[in-house]
Amino acid sequence: AHCFVIDFIIGSLVPTGRKVCDMATVAQIMNKKPQSVGPTTSVRGAAKKMRTLRVSSLLIKKGKNHVGIVTDTDLVRKGLATNQDVGKLTVEQVMTSPLCTIESNQDVDDAQDMMGDLGVRHLAVTKGGSIVGVVSVRDLLMHYKRYAQSRLADKQTYSEPKISQD
Repeated sequence: AHCFVIDFIIGSLVPTGRKVCDMATVAQIMNKKPQSVGPTTSVRGAAKKMRTLRVSSLLIKKGKNHVGIVTDTDLVRKGLATNQDVGKLTVEQVMTSPLCTIESNQDVDDAQDMMGDLGVRHLAVTKGGSIVGVVSVRDLLMHYKRYAQSRLADKQTYSEPKISQD
């Protein structure tokens, strides 16, 4: 299924029979150092931390437990786009909870399917019940891009289209 899409992009209309996920697990493409904040962190403070760290999500940690995730989308849709006073909002009020999780040994395609089914762009990655990372839709995109480019390198050269202004 997903293999066909990648093979079509690189010019083959015949599926290879191999799934892209045969080559990678979630553990191989995830962010292995997920960042977290406490539930009383302000929305503005979380946004600044995300900008500084160049990440699109932060796990919300209450004591020793992760209780949710706040993403750039949460900040916009549940914070800025509401009539609430953003200066008084905390991440606990806009976070997504409970966490959507995937096991680290699952295939990359499983992560893509899960994100699509759940309508989320980030999954907490677990191993033995503990969170060991976060995988984002961007991580998946970069994985599939590298895969497609490696297949292109085997078959042909590829040049970026030239884009000019009218």
